[in-house]
Amino acid sequence: MNKKNFVIAMAVAAALAACGSKPVQPSWKVNAADALKGYSDAYLKGNTSIADTEFARARSEIASTGRPDLVAFAELVRCATRVAALEFDDCPGFAALADAATPGERAYAAYLAGRWQEVDAGLLPAQHQAVARVAEGQGTAVLTAIPDPLSRLVAAGALMKAGRLAPADIALATETASGQGWRRPLLVWLGVARKRAEAAGDTAEAARIQRRIDVALP
Repeated sequence: MNKKNFVIAMAVAAALAACGSKPVQPSWKVNAADALKGYSDAYLKGNTSIADTEFARARSEIASTGRPDLVAFAELVRCATRVAALEFDDCPGFAALADAATPGERAYAAYLAGRWQEVDAGLLPAQHQAVARVAEGQGTAVLTAIPDPLSRLVAAGALMKAGRLAPADIALATETASGQGWRRPLLVWLGVARKRAEAAGDTAEAARIQRRIDVALP
């Protein structure tokens, strides 16, 4: 399987399996697609234990193929989702299998980690190529042009890690998370906005943001 089409294949697996006129897809694809979606939903909503369980299920299903390249890609998806909520690490699950990954996937991992000097932007997913090319503080228009909310938050997180995030980007990321009802990234981005207001001495704005935090807390 071409790995760049892996996510598409996973996403449509259930629909294909349900269509009587189409060949039945292997059960691992259906199960992994369901588990990865469950992971993303639970993680973004702040349900950590459910998210961990769902990702472990997805990884187990994919690992049943004996394909380290596919497992590496799934680990990269997990890292990207965490970056949306500004949870940065060395992506150890992917790093352990990086030798099996494509150059594009390794470039994406470096992009997520803020090592943009190592990144050939042309190797990144299409929605992130323009982000990797923007000058410091000039990312808002590029972020706004990304239609997928999760991809937009991932890009904002990558900008943060690379030290290129502008104040308007923080507001955009906050409202993106709010619009989707994604509690985990919302609380993190609101925290970033509050610290910025406090640093500027804007106590009224900091108090307004804190009220939003208080409402969103589980």
